[in-house]
Amino acid sequence: MPAVPELKSTLTLPKTDFPMKANLPQNEPIRLQRWAELDVYARLREASAGRPSYLLHDGPPYANGPLHLGHALNKGLKDFVVKSKTMAGFDSPYVPGYDCHGLPIEIKVDEQLGRKKLEMPAPEVLAACRAYAQKYVDLQTQQFERLGVFGRWNDPYKTMSREYEARTLETFYGFLEKGFVYRGLRPVYWCIHDRTALADAEIEYEQHTSPSVYVRYRLTSTPEAFGEEAGKALAGREVYTIIWTTTPWTLPASLAVAFHPNFEYVALAAGQAPDAPVYIVASALAASIATACKLAEPTVLARFPGDRLDRATFQHPFLNRTILGVNADYVTADQGTGAVHTAPAHGADDFYTGVRYGLDPTCRVDAAGVIHYDPSVWTASEPPPFDNKRVFAANPLIIELLKERGALLAREDINHSYPHCWRCHNPVIFRATEQWFIGLETPVLRADGSETSYRQLAIEQIATVKWDPAWGQERITNMIATRPDWCISRQRIWGVPIAVFLCNECNAPVEDASLNARIVKLFEDHGAEAWHTTAVEELLPADTVCQKCQGKTFRKETDILDVWFDSGSSWHAVAETDRDLRDAYNRPDRTVLYLEGGDQHRGWFHSSLLTSVALRGRAPYTHVSTAGWTLDELGRAMSKSLGNGVDPVEIAEKMGGEIVRLWVASVDFREDMAASDNLMKRCAEIYRKLRNTFRFLLGNLHGFIPAEHAVVPVELEPLDRYMLARTRALTEQVLKWYEGFEFHRIYHAVNEFCIADLSAFYLDVLKDRMYTFAPSSPARRSAQTVLWKITEALVRLVAPILSFTADEVWDYLPEIEGREASVHLALFPKPEELYAESPAKLLEEWKQIFSVRDAALLVLEEARQEKRIGKGLEAELEIQASDDLLTLLQSHATGLKEILNVSGVRVVEGPSLSVTAFPASGAKCARCWNFMPLVADYGVWAGVCTRCSEALTAMGIEPPTAAEVTA
Repeated sequence: MPAVPELKSTLTLPKTDFPMKANLPQNEPIRLQRWAELDVYARLREASAGRPSYLLHDGPPYANGPLHLGHALNKGLKDFVVKSKTMAGFDSPYVPGYDCHGLPIEIKVDEQLGRKKLEMPAPEVLAACRAYAQKYVDLQTQQFERLGVFGRWNDPYKTMSREYEARTLETFYGFLEKGFVYRGLRPVYWCIHDRTALADAEIEYEQHTSPSVYVRYRLTSTPEAFGEEAGKALAGREVYTIIWTTTPWTLPASLAVAFHPNFEYVALAAGQAPDAPVYIVASALAASIATACKLAEPTVLARFPGDRLDRATFQHPFLNRTILGVNADYVTADQGTGAVHTAPAHGADDFYTGVRYGLDPTCRVDAAGVIHYDPSVWTASEPPPFDNKRVFAANPLIIELLKERGALLAREDINHSYPHCWRCHNPVIFRATEQWFIGLETPVLRADGSETSYRQLAIEQIATVKWDPAWGQERITNMIATRPDWCISRQRIWGVPIAVFLCNECNAPVEDASLNARIVKLFEDHGAEAWHTTAVEELLPADTVCQKCQGKTFRKETDILDVWFDSGSSWHAVAETDRDLRDAYNRPDRTVLYLEGGDQHRGWFHSSLLTSVALRGRAPYTHVSTAGWTLDELGRAMSKSLGNGVDPVEIAEKMGGEIVRLWVASVDFREDMAASDNLMKRCAEIYRKLRNTFRFLLGNLHGFIPAEHAVVPVELEPLDRYMLARTRALTEQVLKWYEGFEFHRIYHAVNEFCIADLSAFYLDVLKDRMYTFAPSSPARRSAQTVLWKITEALVRLVAPILSFTADEVWDYLPEIEGREASVHLALFPKPEELYAESPAKLLEEWKQIFSVRDAALLVLEEARQEKRIGKGLEAELEIQASDDLLTLLQSHATGLKEILNVSGVRVVEGPSLSVTAFPASGAKCARCWNFMPLVADYGVWAGVCTRCSEALTAMGIEPPTAAEVTA
């Protein structure tokens, strides 16, 4: 006969195959494979058919490199939204996208091809760009899937696909045919490194050192125009104005000096001598100018308003050119001289002032930023020193020329915020060139038929959108209200061509809707390459005549569309037309979310708004949510040079993609967020605790068959009923927070629930019942019923965030009929199914019980310190209370022993709450360690209490005999 087991072996300890160690880096790929075999995303689409729709339209990441932490944050948040909306009962498809056109890819391909590119036909260059982009589309797809992000990854949208390019061109033609588009000479931001125009959204401001110069222009017109006082004071004097600029390279293009019409100007003599030069400057700036230019004994000879300087003339400091005095309201008295050098080819204000005064806007700076001088105004036989020099290299040469001509009054270097190209991070310039623009003041009709401007309608549509955070509304409104016309042309090849024919005689575009439709079909069939390979004669009807000049020969435009126009057309190219999205997007009561970084108020949010308002009269989204920046622990931006970046792919390989997901959930994404290897390790520690909680829950569900063993609510133990009410309250909070994208609150609440409510309290005090009671006892089944319901609820609630682990837990839950193959195919728990009544009353009752428990724990700790007891089971308590609290405690009298984890509790009436600890009476049970009034032998097992004896009998364990022990 086998030996009788030890008494402790009769305890019903937790048992589960759910592993303690997650081994996420090894096991997550296995889970991914299982999802692929199940085709989880396709099954989600099937299961969601017919539900209310919730559409998150993906803003495409740029396909030119592996993922960084910002990508992981972005896609993690989107995955939380899509999964939580799906589990909340919505049809929430997710079609990921990739931004494939643009400079970064073209520049990389340029580097790879070298001089060979110059000899290659356009289609081959485009093919190389496509291949480069596709390489990173494939890489990023693999990496996003590795992080557990669900979506239609086998068929994402790509801005370089033929269908997308055709829809983008269709969007452009919509603007063209509605009269929004014009082609003209305008000053635009220009990157001389990339040799292309830039939109406002492609500009970043960085610190830059520029030469600051004060330059004098000699007055050539009569001073009598400034007024009688000035005429007399300045008669026969050498008079100048002083301009201040930080771009000396623009001085060869200087055509005017602008003065504010309402400012007071002074004629400031530089000394007492009658032949001392006189300088016309703003009165408010005279003192600072005299100091900067070291004007000795400055004396005011006359005062006059700026409007008197309108049409005055000056001599250019080194060119044979007359400079016109003009009036302009943009002149300020914050710094400088109040006299602004005006070069219409190199500034927006300058250009429009030039238009008012009929000044020549010709630009003599080429696409590479090289200056070409005007021989008609340079009298020397040799070209000027700045000729054929790039603009920034020309600065010192021009300053030296000013010095030689006696025109330089002062110079110094200043470090200031200056516009840079956000692609290559080089400083940019303003350059007047022929470009394609969308006019923001184009007249449009509102839905009610009233007329307004395109700009105003866009602003009105902003107000119909829910912005999260709310400040996003004001930010984008201000941007739309103050932005110039949209420059949509770029002088590159990798993008959607502006497929327009231009008259060779007058440059007017051919406007023909039927021709446009044929070209769109051409793009659908053959891609953008067709614009480069199809001859003009094959596309234009032979009898085409220019409507402006009757010309009969035409050429193809070679510019491409701004990539922001490209991605900003995605609502039409994807949301409005894609098979999985169009029904949801085109509903009148639609819900459409755009979720991206805060910089997209000037980027994708901005361009998408403008394109949709122009063509559909409404915003493309109903909700916009924005995320902050990922920073290191010191609040610094992450960069390669600082070596402070956190690679999400590396974290997934070392710790698991689940840890990256948990970090995303842990931060308030609306603010700037800190990340580091240390913070990821902290998330890993939190994860370990959450996993252990699930393991303990599953372990205590061993042998529990819900269909047979679940206890009906009215028969649950009071403590168990409380935990269901607490779980319902948590569920209500979590569902509300999912709805509001408050993922960090979910992270903290679930963490607190698992650690404080479960591990530190419920699971701890349940050990006596779970381990020592007979498995079939009603009290233990009550606990198991609640543990099962808690686990079923909790695993669903965390599934959008802990996608791998929740699905793993799902596999170990007790079997029930109709259980979905994956937790991600299930719905969120309904709070009322956990606890039918409102939990508020019961939770308030238990709040009082917990206040008593807190007092009891303090008393027990004091007794331990005084060595009167060891563990809590070595004590019994007397609790005095009065009135309602006394009644409440008496109603829970049988359960207080368990709640307080002691061997006995007496509740007596007293004037106020008071807890007293005593050493437990009776004897310690060898099996449950409780001190009981009666313990006895159970066969050869000595010191077994009556409760344990009954449990052993119920378990079918007969009292062992001495013979059995020795056999």
